[in-house]
Amino acid sequence: MKRIEVVAAVIRHGNKIFATQRGYGEFKDMWEFPGGKMEKNEAPEAALVREIKEELDTEIKVGELIKTVEADYPDFHITMHVYWCEILSGELTLLEHEAAKWLEINDELTSAVDWLPADLEVVSEIVRHG
Repeated sequence: MKRIEVVAAVIRHGNKIFATQRGYGEFKDMWEFPGGKMEKNEAPEAALVREIKEELDTEIKVGELIKTVEADYPDFHITMHVYWCEILSGELTLLEHEAAKWLEINDELTSAVDWLPADLEVVSEIVRHG
């Protein structure tokens, strides 16, 4: 089975978390934390800074690791390193995603959008630890 290693940013503002909707591919219209594939020999934090600049035209500071998720999808296995992040500059401009929302860390975060399975594990962790 193909293995993919990715990074994802949980961007928090007060009691809200930034979520993005995929506009392409097999999981089009599902929701995720922004991020993407790591390049060979790239540190997770560096990959996340690069991906958020490419996807959202925003500079971020990468904080603490929330968790690493291992998940099996029909055609691949994903290892996703998820970090708390804060915005340093930029407006979170959608360059690759279909839509975005700020979701409250409560029932809204868990039920307002249709999360990808790996991202849903992270949502549960965020709600559990606030």
